[in-house]
Amino acid sequence: MADHLVIVESPAKAKTIEKYLGKKYKVKASLGHLRDLPKSQMGVDVDNNYEPKYITIRGKGPILQDLKKEAKKAKKIYLAADPDREGEAIAWHLANQLGVDIDSDCRVVFNEITKGAVKESFKTPRSINMDLVDAQQARRVLDRLVGYNISPILWKKVKKGLSAGRVQSVALRLIIDREKEIEAFIPEEYWSITVDFDKDETPFQAVYYGDAKKKLKLASKEEVDRILKDVESSPFEVTNVVKKERKRNPAVPFTTSSLQQEAARKLNFRARKTMMVAQELYEGITIGKEGTVGLITYMRTDSTRVSETAKEEAKQYITEMFGEEYNAPAAKEKEPSKKAQDAHEAVRPTAVMRPPAGMKQYLTNDQYKLYKLIWERFVASQMAPAILDTVTVDIMNGDHRFRANGSQVKFPGFMKVYIEGSDDKKEQPVNEKMLPVLVEEETLEEEKIEPKQHFTQPPPRYSEARLVKTLEELGIGRPSTYAPTLDTLQKRNYVRLDARRFIPTELGGIVHEAVNEYFPNIIDIEFTAGMEADLDKIEEGEIAWKEVIDEFYQDFAKHVERADAEMEEIEIKDEPAGEDCEKCGSAMVYKMGRYGKFMACSNFPDCRNTKAIVKKIGVKCPTCKEGDVVERKSKRNRIFYGCDQYPACDYVSWDKPIARACPKCETTLVERRARKTVQVQCPNCEYEEEPQE
Repeated sequence: MADHLVIVESPAKAKTIEKYLGKKYKVKASLGHLRDLPKSQMGVDVDNNYEPKYITIRGKGPILQDLKKEAKKAKKIYLAADPDREGEAIAWHLANQLGVDIDSDCRVVFNEITKGAVKESFKTPRSINMDLVDAQQARRVLDRLVGYNISPILWKKVKKGLSAGRVQSVALRLIIDREKEIEAFIPEEYWSITVDFDKDETPFQAVYYGDAKKKLKLASKEEVDRILKDVESSPFEVTNVVKKERKRNPAVPFTTSSLQQEAARKLNFRARKTMMVAQELYEGITIGKEGTVGLITYMRTDSTRVSETAKEEAKQYITEMFGEEYNAPAAKEKEPSKKAQDAHEAVRPTAVMRPPAGMKQYLTNDQYKLYKLIWERFVASQMAPAILDTVTVDIMNGDHRFRANGSQVKFPGFMKVYIEGSDDKKEQPVNEKMLPVLVEEETLEEEKIEPKQHFTQPPPRYSEARLVKTLEELGIGRPSTYAPTLDTLQKRNYVRLDARRFIPTELGGIVHEAVNEYFPNIIDIEFTAGMEADLDKIEEGEIAWKEVIDEFYQDFAKHVERADAEMEEIEIKDEPAGEDCEKCGSAMVYKMGRYGKFMACSNFPDCRNTKAIVKKIGVKCPTCKEGDVVERKSKRNRIFYGCDQYPACDYVSWDKPIARACPKCETTLVERRARKTVQVQCPNCEYEEEPQE
């Protein structure tokens, strides 16, 4: 009979760990927090030294009673929540509710859910780390003070259902500031001149660089015409050939933030989806006869540190698969930043000897994609640098210099396995661009000279990956908070996504201006980053958490009082929809609901007519032949297509129908979109057309 009780957060984790520990241990799941601040009130006594008021979370009572029942029967209780601040806080709450001495050796932590790691952790249990708990309490109380003071004012002065928060408000500011940059941007004209050459049946290009002394920018057509006239009568002569060998180092293993960024770039995963799938890989997957095992280490980490055991395993795999020369001379990891919580390792596979191809049969498509990304990134991080041969050739025509660049991978190194993605086209992976053998004083015959007009582009709007990267670089929030923060911005209708880029809404702008005027510190980047630094100091035991709260609140409370008294009410007028209500004849208006915009009658509440906003795509319904196909959005904001005669006609398609019939079977063709291509296919037979960029 089990005489040891182990409590973890999730049932999946409990199942995996119980298998490793054996019959003497019973493992139960708390399903996350059992105790928290109440939703109906602030739950922080500002007049009593900011004492938090914790209550049992609604619906968690039966779980708590079950755990208490099991705790009474157990000789020893181990609290094995996740190895971070929040996990420590969960363990502390459980200890309080179950009567466990927090100074006893009740706390067990492990960075990966594998048999060896779990068994080893139970050999060295420790007491609950109250510095970690206090850092988490401070964050929770801070967020509650901000949210539960500002949000009611926004409800009263602007609109019900609004909110503000420390990280959320800074993220919104970044998006709005970027939009202002784009609106204020004035394009500047510039030109390029490209010359096509061909030597020894190897075509290559040279681009105008400047004169013999310096690089020059071509700002007008007049300058270009003058240069074109000059080069008409002069030969092109090679004047300088520079060959270099360049090393390119692999990217370090994933942190939470870099995993979210790369999954967005390469897999089109939203931050929330990345964390959800990573959680599944961490908690355990059933792998054939091996049983349930965690495939990756803990996915909430700021560290790029890797254990010596993992390094040795990677070295063995790399040697066997690619050869000794592909091993890094000494795999160096990036020094953790001052902001990093370096309590555990980088995100990596728990066993390199479980390559993605062998795991594919046990994983869902999303699990496989993310596991492959993590596995390849880690293995590549332990490999030798790539060696590139680069050639730069200067070609003169009179006083005008043209430059040709070429590169070739001499030794692929880590690039055999993985190349890091980028949001910047200039940083895209190296493509081999060979130049023929060119020697100084050689004369070249041009094939074509092509001038092109260009205009400078405004800075790009933030994608999820770029915004996460920016927040991390500024020291705002924690990587684990980014996914829910970005979700909240969209749910509140402060921003919308267009082509996977954030655009602020009118409501977002109104809320931002209100917070900016009355609570400037909340959206001040340096102030918010300073608060994160203070939370780190609490974790290190350098400062008491209530001192940090008090220093913040004394000034903040004055701003709350002023905003409540002085902020004027803002009326947000409904936007006309351009059509009348079919029930009462009043004008229809656009409103914002839980799942986005919809149309409603302006005569509400006397008339409660509502309908979804539909966009016709110019295609007749393939099923009923009478209705029009319209674009709709699912509850998860994914676009799909259906008949406007629904529910009379139930036609629906994730792929966009087009106004053409299949030449083989007459079925309406559809467009199937990949990341960079569009392919026309028949949903009924094997007919398909060549993909188009």
